[in-house]
Amino acid sequence: MTTMTQEHAAEQHSFEADVSRLLHMMVHSVYSDKDVFLRELISNAADACEKLRYEAISQPGLAADGAPSRILISLDEDKRTLTVEDNGIGMSREELVDALGTIARSGTRAFMERLEAAKANDKAELIGQFGVGFYSSFMVADRVDVVSRRAGQDQAWKWSSDGKGSYTISPVDPADAPARGTRVTLQLMEDAKSYTGKWAVERIIREQSGHVPVPIELVEKAGAEPAKVTDGVALWTKSRSDITKEEYNDFYRGVSGQYDEPLLNVHFRAEGRHEYTALAFVPGSLPFDLFDVERHGRMKLYVKRVFITDDADLLPRYLRFMRGIVDTADLPLNISREMIQESPILAAIRKGVTSRILTALEKQAESDTENFDKIWELFGAILKEGIYDDFERRTQLLKLARFKTTASGEGHRSLADYLKDMKEGQSAIYYIAGTSLEQLNASPQLEGFRARGIEVLLLTDLVDSFWAPNVQDFEGKSFKSITQGLSDLDKVAGGETKEDSTAKPSDEVAAFVEFARETLKEEVAEVRVSSRLTESAVCLVASEQGPDRQLEKILQGAGRLSTASKPVLEINPQSKLISGLASISETSAKEDAVWLLLDEARILDGDKPAHPRAFADRLSRLFEAAFPAKA
Repeated sequence: MTTMTQEHAAEQHSFEADVSRLLHMMVHSVYSDKDVFLRELISNAADACEKLRYEAISQPGLAADGAPSRILISLDEDKRTLTVEDNGIGMSREELVDALGTIARSGTRAFMERLEAAKANDKAELIGQFGVGFYSSFMVADRVDVVSRRAGQDQAWKWSSDGKGSYTISPVDPADAPARGTRVTLQLMEDAKSYTGKWAVERIIREQSGHVPVPIELVEKAGAEPAKVTDGVALWTKSRSDITKEEYNDFYRGVSGQYDEPLLNVHFRAEGRHEYTALAFVPGSLPFDLFDVERHGRMKLYVKRVFITDDADLLPRYLRFMRGIVDTADLPLNISREMIQESPILAAIRKGVTSRILTALEKQAESDTENFDKIWELFGAILKEGIYDDFERRTQLLKLARFKTTASGEGHRSLADYLKDMKEGQSAIYYIAGTSLEQLNASPQLEGFRARGIEVLLLTDLVDSFWAPNVQDFEGKSFKSITQGLSDLDKVAGGETKEDSTAKPSDEVAAFVEFARETLKEEVAEVRVSSRLTESAVCLVASEQGPDRQLEKILQGAGRLSTASKPVLEINPQSKLISGLASISETSAKEDAVWLLLDEARILDGDKPAHPRAFADRLSRLFEAAFPAKA
């Protein structure tokens, strides 16, 4: 909706539906810490100053006055206002509408869904996990006025809204607007008037925005002289020894848009063929946009402290959870975003930063296992994508990887731990892939391995089904799915089993296996005696060639396989159930028993019976035979 009021020459617009929804939640949700709004406004102002520096490289006239970048925060207790002003790039009328009337930031819808789903006492934590930008102003303000003039333009514009569904755009007398840049004025709510106090605001600036690369000044009351609060010195230019943990944490919160504490920071300066500084953080919680379809990283690229882009390919996809910056003097300031992706210099920087981050993770795994376990719990599934994608660093990533296993208990095990405890005669690293630990621990295919004390990796992440079959070996030991092909348990020295699974089955059981093979020849690739079962009567395994059971299910579910391959049905010759069924003399009853065994194996494998009605009919006939009706 757009209307025009002639008196004020103001255009009135309705917010985009997603903005209205977000604003409603911002106003009506209860947060224990609303200070985040000031950090967001300062971050926007700093970005505007950085954008001006970048655009002025090719258009020097935009910053012809030579005024240094600065952010000015003004307080007025009497009027109950807080103003954040910058002398950055500014916005035109169209940019005001696009930036403040719609939601363009990837992941904002996910934020709103999480916020709506959260319990009231959980909402305070969510504000720190999502960057909500400009709209966070409405947590503390009844009205927000934005006056902006685009650098290089004469016309200035005012955007104004009470956050209740609409906003107005109107022209402003240039004398009442910044020479360039943006002025955001918040008419504070009654219960937010503390944000007009000098000490409260200065504390928030120092704690949350102390290291933005633009100086921040504070005017504590109308007519007072500005006082410098921060000097605009970029944190990453300082020596590690001169930076406190609190300063690192504050910078991380500013650059990541999160409000937690990082689990690890990697800060270094590379010298030699290419010179650059990197400051990267492992977040303390899952970033809300971690699983964006585009899966871009969130590392910012600077050239000589001039912000260039936050969309550069600075890290491989499996490190997309990292947050931070890379600053280099080796790239030209006027490099285009298109040229960045093709730059050999950036490719070298990318390789160097990736190596340093992985090395830092290795050191963390050795020196602080408890903290590394937290990192792995959060981001292990992402890091394992590198085992599949990054052949060059595959061995390094395999050494970093941690796994739940049949021997890990509540903790995790490394592959080095696994190799150290391998059984005599064991030539492979055994694994089983599925959707949950509960499902995997109940898998019949595990029985023979457990009985012999052979450790098996329990893989529950989707990516596990892709990297494991593609890794040739780790330190000379191949990876082998226990749901595929013949087991080689007979070659491994292990513990005692209840029964000798290698013993030759009785003639009656052997005949039953042959009968099952003939009955099911159209449904399965093979029916054979199992050496991996010790308790269950049957199980399904994949043939030696092709994907294992879990990968086949994933590919079929994604439409990558038109039809599934026929599985192999393995029968436990020592099972009392099998011995009992083998003694059935009536052919039709024996056929029912064979089909029910196949459906039992499917159910144990997490599937449904192929033909539910036929399954029910066979089960009914079996019950009727076992419990005949009384005359």
